[in-house]
Amino acid sequence: MNANEKTIMGIFTQLSCITFPCHIRAGAVLLASLLITAASPAWATLKDPNTLAVEPSQADFARATHSINTSFLLPSSAPLQADYAEVIQTIEAFPDVVVFPVLVAGPVVAVATRSLANKFAQAEGTIAVIYPDIGEPYRSVFTQIIGGIDAQARGRVSHFALGTSVDVGELNSSLRRQDVRVVIALGRQGVNVSAALDSNIRVVMGAVLTAPENEVRDHPVNSLSPDPALLFSRLKGMKPGVRRVFTVYDPRQNAWMMRLAKEAARTQGLEFTAYEAQDLRSAMLAYQKILASADSSQDALWLPQDSTTVEEGSVLPLVLEESWMRNLAVFSSSFGHVRRGVLFSLYPNNVELGRHLAGSALSFLTSGENEVSGMFPLREVLMAINLRTAKHLGINIRHPRNFDMAFPEQ
Repeated sequence: MNANEKTIMGIFTQLSCITFPCHIRAGAVLLASLLITAASPAWATLKDPNTLAVEPSQADFARATHSINTSFLLPSSAPLQADYAEVIQTIEAFPDVVVFPVLVAGPVVAVATRSLANKFAQAEGTIAVIYPDIGEPYRSVFTQIIGGIDAQARGRVSHFALGTSVDVGELNSSLRRQDVRVVIALGRQGVNVSAALDSNIRVVMGAVLTAPENEVRDHPVNSLSPDPALLFSRLKGMKPGVRRVFTVYDPRQNAWMMRLAKEAARTQGLEFTAYEAQDLRSAMLAYQKILASADSSQDALWLPQDSTTVEEGSVLPLVLEESWMRNLAVFSSSFGHVRRGVLFSLYPNNVELGRHLAGSALSFLTSGENEVSGMFPLREVLMAINLRTAKHLGINIRHPRNFDMAFPEQ
């Protein structure tokens, strides 16, 4: 028995000394032994409960908990918490263990009434991910998102790659056979197919820029467009003197995002001006107006993810050239724009996005309650910066390595 195993047994030995009924003390010791037997190969490297490599089977826990009718109660005295905090956190990582700290002032003669159960015992059913079977570079993006989903949901996920043609009837049959209660639909194709799923299946959408109003009304849709509150915060961190932010947007694509941006600007003490444009000509006129009157000492221009107003063949070159001449800070919601010369952008942290999507699905499974529907901006982000543009604007970047990506590449 190694040191960690002895530590676990020490905790459960203390439990057995408390005046619990005999069957609880016996169950505690039995479960301690089971945890040591099942998990001992992983103790040496286990750091994060989310990276647990070996989990005891449900059958093992059923045998261990056969005679136990309560959750474990750990004395919450400071020495015990200090000595065994890491081990207690590790024990809690097991999905079938619920730990309750209690203050002990003398013999314990009462126990909690909550029954020991799997933390997901009320989470009936499983989760499925449907996603496009597509080539690179998008395949890698979906692979990373799905990796985050799998890590958060811990093996409770089925995967369905969607080809160019989908037999929705067969897909629904497969989902029913696997008792799928929640589907995470990725990409535009996943979102389109999810509309034909059985009505009793809850859908969480992700990895899209936007979605039609009828889809937003019924489901949570997690966009790939960064939260403007995060964009504005990063801007102020790099240029504290900024007071006004301008943008041009197509309301058919980004009306929802502009509502968030207006509130974020107000919260952060910024003046926000957004020009509507539903065609290329209107967009060009709006940019010309902004660039002609902008004050580089206090103004900045935001390029949202918008195929109408941030057209890359003519609009983007104009904006980059004119802003460079006027020393105007331009930041973007699109990663590729940083390479071309905008100051910075925020872009998806795909693994963390996957974890977030899985968390939403698990929340529904556990509570049975629907998530709030609507469009949600991306908050699981990384940051890219253009060092040449920063230098041109007089921004001193002392530690480029603090950014997730820097251009020109060093």
